[in-house]
Amino acid sequence: MTTGAIYPDLKGKTVLVTGGGSGIGAAIVRRFVAQGAHTAFIDLKVAESEALVSELAGAGTLLFEQADLTDIAALRAAIARVRDRLGPIRILINNAAHDQRHPTPEVTPEFWDDRIAVNLKHQFFAAQAVLPDMVAAGAGAIVNFGSTSWMAGQGGMAAYTAAKSGVLGLTRSLARDYGPHNIRVNAIAPGWIMTQRQIDLWLTPEGEEELMRRQCLKRRLMPDEIARATLFFASDEASACTGQHYVVDGGWV
Repeated sequence: MTTGAIYPDLKGKTVLVTGGGSGIGAAIVRRFVAQGAHTAFIDLKVAESEALVSELAGAGTLLFEQADLTDIAALRAAIARVRDRLGPIRILINNAAHDQRHPTPEVTPEFWDDRIAVNLKHQFFAAQAVLPDMVAAGAGAIVNFGSTSWMAGQGGMAAYTAAKSGVLGLTRSLARDYGPHNIRVNAIAPGWIMTQRQIDLWLTPEGEEELMRRQCLKRRLMPDEIARATLFFASDEASACTGQHYVVDGGWV
């Protein structure tokens, strides 16, 4: 783990990260463990998740729960197991998503519902499941992950961009409803972040040329840069920030 800011208030808090087994989620998990938070993550992929647990063995409290986040009953059960093991959840990071491309003529009603389920629906139900813990504590923080794709008018994945634009509405509504309980709800919109999946599937020479042309910062953005912004919004340093949509994209949009 590279050096970075230390947020003393995160130490000992129970943090739940969805989609924490790889990519941006894994970077977030590493950062929370380094802060001394009691960190749990939910992911569908066992091999990658267990590798992360092995990597961080001895670094702090870390719990992996396998669940399909599109199965709301399974999601609720996984959150209950986290609560039983680590105590009331004080911070929720709704990171999990899947940016599969899909030409509009090929989208079926079933595929549309699946894309909404994997990119938006679980964020609401994860929040619903942990909000009683936060209300009881009189404080809490939720960080929902959106995307700059809809802001940039990206084509080729209409269901994904629709879901990700919906994250902003969800964030602002929850922030309004739960502000009286001192619960903060913010959204982060990453740009094109160079996870291994992005590099393997989408980073063509033409794509990188466009990246360098459109970003103000002429370099690749890495998952840990999103993780560091996430920690700030989860911490008491962001105590006056709620209902906000923070873009981390190197100046693309």
